[in-house]
Amino acid sequence: MKISIIFHSETGNTKHLAECIAEGAREAGDIEIKLMPIDEVDASFVEASSAVFFGAPTYSACLSWQMKKFFDTTQLPLAGKLGGAFATAGYIGGGSDLGELVMIGAMLVQSMVVYSGGAFCGDPFTHFGAVAIQAGDEAQTARAKIYGTRLAQKAMELFS
Repeated sequence: MKISIIFHSETGNTKHLAECIAEGAREAGDIEIKLMPIDEVDASFVEASSAVFFGAPTYSACLSWQMKKFFDTTQLPLAGKLGGAFATAGYIGGGSDLGELVMIGAMLVQSMVVYSGGAFCGDPFTHFGAVAIQAGDEAQTARAKIYGTRLAQKAMELFS
């Protein structure tokens, strides 16, 4: 099984969170994962992926314009794939929840199957997706790894 993680990162914080999510996803089993900045997307790998996770920094209480433009213009075949969202912010209250909701909305428009683990999987709760302040403290990066594991397990359950 393949999982694509597509992200936009200005400072490296969102890339770091993507790496934590990938680390957690690898714990779910035999999965090939590829991390891709939005300007270096491997379309053939995404097409072969069962799941695609998207991450962005948040600005002005929403996701970065670069990720929004990516969703608005992508021609990638995303329909039917499992989708998940993650975000970083400079400080608490930085709009990560709204940024994730915009990404979730974009995934639904692309006919993706969206999953977060929510409260169903128990603590830690990931209502919309993983969130970190800047690069994330130890607890935030641990939650991102768990989030990655949960999403990868769901992908295996749905597509294996």
